[in-house]
Amino acid sequence: MVCATRSTFVALRIKRMSLLTVNDLRDCFVTRNGTTKAVQNISFSVEPKSITAIIGESGSGKSVSCYALLGLIPQPPGRVDSGSAHFEGRDLLALSERELRGVRGSDIAMIFQDPMTCLNPYMRIGEQLIEPLLVHGVADKETATARAVALLDEVGIRNPASAMNAYPFEFSGGMRQRVMIAMALITEPKLLIADEPTTALDVTIQAQILRLIKSLQEKRDIGVLFISHDLAVVSDIADQIVVMEKGHVVEQGSPTDIFSGAQHPYTQKLLAAIPSGEAPPADASRTPFITASNLKTYFTSENSDEPVKAVDDVSLTINRGEVLGLVGESGSGKSTFGRSLLRLTPITSGNIAFDGVNVGELDRGSLKTLRRRMQMIFQDPYASLNPRMTVYDTLAEPLLLHKIVDRSNLDAAIKSLMDNVGLSRAFAKKYPHEFSGGQRQRIAIGRALATKPEFIVADEPVSALDVTIQAQILDLLKDLKDEYGLTMLFVSHDLAVIRQIADRVAVLYHGKLEEVGETASVFNTPTSDYTKRLLAAIPGKTAA
Repeated sequence: MVCATRSTFVALRIKRMSLLTVNDLRDCFVTRNGTTKAVQNISFSVEPKSITAIIGESGSGKSVSCYALLGLIPQPPGRVDSGSAHFEGRDLLALSERELRGVRGSDIAMIFQDPMTCLNPYMRIGEQLIEPLLVHGVADKETATARAVALLDEVGIRNPASAMNAYPFEFSGGMRQRVMIAMALITEPKLLIADEPTTALDVTIQAQILRLIKSLQEKRDIGVLFISHDLAVVSDIADQIVVMEKGHVVEQGSPTDIFSGAQHPYTQKLLAAIPSGEAPPADASRTPFITASNLKTYFTSENSDEPVKAVDDVSLTINRGEVLGLVGESGSGKSTFGRSLLRLTPITSGNIAFDGVNVGELDRGSLKTLRRRMQMIFQDPYASLNPRMTVYDTLAEPLLLHKIVDRSNLDAAIKSLMDNVGLSRAFAKKYPHEFSGGQRQRIAIGRALATKPEFIVADEPVSALDVTIQAQILDLLKDLKDEYGLTMLFVSHDLAVIRQIADRVAVLYHGKLEEVGETASVFNTPTSDYTKRLLAAIPGKTAA
């Protein structure tokens, strides 16, 4: 009887101390094919001034469990079957929709994973930022505007006053994510649910955002529920880690417990997939293959008479058979440089030589012929794949366009491509929406390889993938590079990935080339102050 009373007392004490306490939550989705148990009897808590991180692969139930707390699961097909979620003495799961609206966006705010689909494309950034303050009656328009400008500056947006008048499409992916973070923080919530908030951010801005969240905890006693697949980030910021697999919590503990003494095989698998090690030293015997000389790519801006110098007088050589890693923050010109090499973006001046051919002087027909030898893997496979085309049609298009095979040999060629990128042949008639992010990226890689190119620009090909899928894609690219003899420009803001795959590294900053050299040399003895700042911001001290 004494033990039971003591247990009850401890449980009540934990409940009072916790900002959020979730007990035995169970969610499911009902479809034509039956009932899917997305979340099964999970329990966790978030304390004031602390971060609870939920980690796991796509489909593990991380986001669904958090969306359920705020009534954000569409019903039908989703539903909460059982459980409780006490926030400041109230069970969120028992509140009416009207009561939840009073909580959402004020006491509990959320940073969503995909800023492009969450930001209204018809509204200026400033209007969207101040909307929560006006809706909840927190401030008048003038005060709200001043707070919005200050927050944009705090999350790393250059010229925040001008940014208030911009539309979402005028920002890069990383900059849009910063806007989403500012929008969530503007009401100074008590609980912040962050769903993969740093996935699209470069390391320096990621470090700024994590420091910002930490400072808000100290100032406002804020609690954070941090959803992520990036174990290195979690190791640096979390006070408590919850590991989920297929809707179940398989392990919980402090970062030290998880990273130094993981007990469950699934947690151990996640840890093993964290990028580590270095690529082999660059081969000094390799000869130049692609050369950019004094390359400039400028864009006009409606908000300024001065052009945006995305690529500003860059001279860089990529040797045959190597992987050149291109790193830098969002807006540094990485993607624009890659697109310029392939003439997917008009260049302002300079020369591009591809195996001795001046790419800038080619007419459309000659360029089409040359593009059989050069391809691109885009950052977002869901956006770059035609939603109305099956895998079969997607892979068939470049084969037929460049007359690589005739229709009598098309089936065999497509099956071979699918085998090479690790896709089941049974997927041939499926559409992009039927695949996970990692599977869609494999389709995009297969499409790029269809013409048997000699050169590939890989633009952030693993930035949004789980660590285990990321490891698979990196291994796949390494194998394909060796098999096909590929030369590759690998664009990424993830320096750990670059260190693992690149022979040499080039660093861009505001469109200018800061540093270039062998991977080991750049990482171990950087010469540029900017490169040093990038390396200092790499997450994962605890994990290491």
